Amino acid sequence: MSLEATLALLDDGVEQHRLRPLDAAFARFLAERDAQVEPRLLVMAALASRLLGDGHPCLDLQALDVLGAEYDWPTAWIELARGTPTPSPLLAGPDGLPAPAPLVLDRHRLYLRRYWRYECNVARGILTRLHTDETPVEGLRGELQRLFAATPDDAVDWPRVACALAARGAFSVITGGPGTGKTTTVVRLLGLLQTLHLREQSKPLRIRLAAPTGKAAARLNTSIARQIAQLDVDESVRAAIPMEVETLHRLLGARPDSRHYAYNQRHPLHLDVLVVDEASMIDLEMMAAVLDALPPRARLILLGDKDQLSSVEAGAVLGDLGRRAEQAHYGASTAAWLRDTSGDDVSAFVRDDATPLDQHVAMLRDSHRFDAASGIGRLAAAVNAGDARGVHALLASRSTDIAWLPDGAADTPLAVIATEGDADRFASAPSGDAPRGFRFYLDRLQQLRPLAQADHAIYQHWAHQVLDAFNHFQLLCAVRQGPAGTEQLNREIAAKLYASGLIETDRGWYEGRPVMMTHNDYSLGLMNGDVGITLRMPATDGTLRLYAAFPLTRGASSRADEASEDVVRCVLPSRLGEVETVYAMTVHKSQGSEFEHTALVLPEEASPILTRELLYTGITRARRWLSLIGTPASLEQALAQRTRRYSGLAERLDLPP
Repeated sequence: MSLEATLALLDDGVEQHRLRPLDAAFARFLAERDAQVEPRLLVMAALASRLLGDGHPCLDLQALDVLGAEYDWPTAWIELARGTPTPSPLLAGPDGLPAPAPLVLDRHRLYLRRYWRYECNVARGILTRLHTDETPVEGLRGELQRLFAATPDDAVDWPRVACALAARGAFSVITGGPGTGKTTTVVRLLGLLQTLHLREQSKPLRIRLAAPTGKAAARLNTSIARQIAQLDVDESVRAAIPMEVETLHRLLGARPDSRHYAYNQRHPLHLDVLVVDEASMIDLEMMAAVLDALPPRARLILLGDKDQLSSVEAGAVLGDLGRRAEQAHYGASTAAWLRDTSGDDVSAFVRDDATPLDQHVAMLRDSHRFDAASGIGRLAAAVNAGDARGVHALLASRSTDIAWLPDGAADTPLAVIATEGDADRFASAPSGDAPRGFRFYLDRLQQLRPLAQADHAIYQHWAHQVLDAFNHFQLLCAVRQGPAGTEQLNREIAAKLYASGLIETDRGWYEGRPVMMTHNDYSLGLMNGDVGITLRMPATDGTLRLYAAFPLTRGASSRADEASEDVVRCVLPSRLGEVETVYAMTVHKSQGSEFEHTALVLPEEASPILTRELLYTGITRARRWLSLIGTPASLEQALAQRTRRYSGLAERLDLPP
């Protein structure tokens, strides 16, 4: 096939929506750099670019048939990509040479060079830490016994195991579902590390806490202070555990309009321990930046739910790291060390194929949020297991915490459900304690409004109360477009609230409008995904003006903010360049958040986005009540379709296939 015919074939793919314009443009860019380029390589490059747009760091040449069926690629493309490309100055080998080549073929995977470099750097950064285990500090067993209650001889205390393994090494992964105690465990771990360190050193460990988004940072910020107050350690140790959580972008010193950070290998972070929460949201590029900025001897502790949705960007780092966590794969020496150190017998989890990485991974298995009778907890477990029969049985039974609308919202518009809370569909709940919709926060806004002459602190407290009330309910969608998408539902809900007299208008800026940042604004200290409420707040001249009030996360605040007692950051709408109304948000955007009542709406039409991981993530955003709006067919599709990210990270970490 000639070069012109190949490019025309790719252009046809754009018209048929099998490729993005960017993918075909990338192939043309390569053709301009090498007039002798083989058509096969252009097709492979376009496919690799297309996959990258969906979060796959590479094109796996051993999975072409599966990918072809999933993406509806023509047979001609697959056959061209199946062969081995001839040598080209555009294509480097597994050693990365020639260095200027924009493509890298590493074994059976084709990468854009930048993502090959990210993957190699992440693997190297983790492997280095796996082989730098520290000698157990004297007194570790005693501290573990003090921090954790005694258990029966045959019971494994997984939080204690997680703390022991993390105390032993420079890298650890602590994973678990909602309510399994990840935050509680890591606070005990920090107390343990700080106690042992202060016995030998006069200065405490420099500990930093971070999360991928502002919402996740704010949630950890709230819960960690409560856990520290309850920790059974000396006051000096408690004071040396930080309560401020910052976003990874701010931790690393992100530079506007750049992929570079202030902190890197040449200018490492000033810390001894870094804890990153909601690690399932971390993409390959960000994980590479984190590892690059860590001092060589610093500990890295990753917390997260391995079964949640992967990051929006390329990679599924926590999913790769925790792929064997469910069964656990400990070596005999690790089991013996745990028995001597924590008293836990994990001999049932000793495997012949245990790898070095497995010795640094612990999974928390007991949920304290959802008891045995909890419909939400059982539903999440059934979804995670792909148990369609169990899912349908749970949804068909009338429950105090789950309401299912199997015919979508045909009988009750979603705007009505979102406004009123849909309490009638749940089994009877205690008086005065029922699922709420958006009416709740708008009523609170009016009922608690300060007098016009009230001082700044009272208005700050009011704004905080409104933000807290807003977080009682959230409508989540799988998609942005269509009848079940965020764009249309946001318009419908605003119109319903306006018709009900709860907001003064449904267009432009109005009091009560919830908004979400769609970009990072470092000058304002606001990150992509941060949610605020539009309120009339006092201006410097004493008049009341519309401001967008965002919760203030101390770790991500400016020095001026840290010196004040403010609990919210108020920003004039004119200073917010890119925001969107957020009565409804995508499940991806909801990661790192929890809501008392969550309504999850699934599209009726088939969609590659509708997967088991998305369904599980949406369900587990609910703390007490879940309204699930979706047809049996949409549920079946979600349960049958798994999210898979093709990458070579697990193989680089020596994990078996």
